[in-house]
Amino acid sequence: MALPRPCGNFKRSYREDEAIFKTGFVRASVVIFIVLLSLIPLVANDYILYVVNLVFLAIVGAHGINILTGNTGLISLGHGAFIGIGGYTTAILASRGLPIWVTLPCAGFMAAAVGLLFGIPSLRLKGFYLAMSTMAAQFLMEYLFMNFKGLTGGAEGAFVDRPSVFGMVLNSDAQFYYLALVFAIVSTFATINLLRTRVGRAFIAIRGKDYAAELIGINLFKYKTYSFMISSFYAGVTGCLMTYYLSIITPRSFDLGVSIDYLAMIILGGLGTVRGAIYGASFVIIVPELLKYGIDVASDYLPIFTQIPSAFPAIRMFVFGAMIILVLIIEEKGMAQIWINIKSYWKLWPYSY
Repeated sequence: MALPRPCGNFKRSYREDEAIFKTGFVRASVVIFIVLLSLIPLVANDYILYVVNLVFLAIVGAHGINILTGNTGLISLGHGAFIGIGGYTTAILASRGLPIWVTLPCAGFMAAAVGLLFGIPSLRLKGFYLAMSTMAAQFLMEYLFMNFKGLTGGAEGAFVDRPSVFGMVLNSDAQFYYLALVFAIVSTFATINLLRTRVGRAFIAIRGKDYAAELIGINLFKYKTYSFMISSFYAGVTGCLMTYYLSIITPRSFDLGVSIDYLAMIILGGLGTVRGAIYGASFVIIVPELLKYGIDVASDYLPIFTQIPSAFPAIRMFVFGAMIILVLIIEEKGMAQIWINIKSYWKLWPYSY
């Protein structure tokens, strides 16, 4: 009889080594966790659902930039722009009465097409220079969002009605919650399976040493552009869902700060790990809300805290910077590796060493 939780990572076949769920215990744990997530709308208030919905949407986008930066090693400072492309594509198509099942794939493919365009220079550019080129793409798209008023609405933005799914309009946070949850789960398992394919392995090989990958027959141009397109597709889907959820889209919603936030997600969570994208997205979305709550509570007792909300953006950036430094000091591979270290310690306790 096989043990539900093996005491070591011993595999007897390639299939066992590549299995998504290593044991029946892990499979059951994931199912139970998803069931518990599906019950949250029954007990949570609208504010908690709002925050959790943002976490789910951020997870989709974080998986996208993690494929590009974490798995392929291509630094991008333009992820917010690709999210914006998906958002504005959604706003334009939705204003013409098209349903979400049309706008969603169109948003993803439009962002992927633009990602292909900006991914072409990646064959020649690396590191800092590639980051600067993607930042240029970010600024270019911000300019277009702001000045193409006939399509984007300019600085005033555009309003979008909540989507209708199977005849039901998702007007409440609880109703939208399940749509966001589905896409968070689907994007997670899609990313896991992508990294198990030939394409995913090529990404990882390029991240290690691109010239070595080329020597073993990997077409760098092909797979780097694939990485940009897939990452941008995730971003476009995120932008579509975000636009539907917030019901408004403006150029400021997709500025450079958004790109930095997504980069911070995967650095904090753990570059190149699926769990890292989830942990990082949760951290970057939840921590600012906790800071706001703490400031509101403290302002009731100490009047000096009433002056803090005006400086909150600076405080937020300070906290993120401090947390990134702290996490990298503790474990350079991020929160995902910290969790693995904790599990490894307790798995063999009290004989761990």
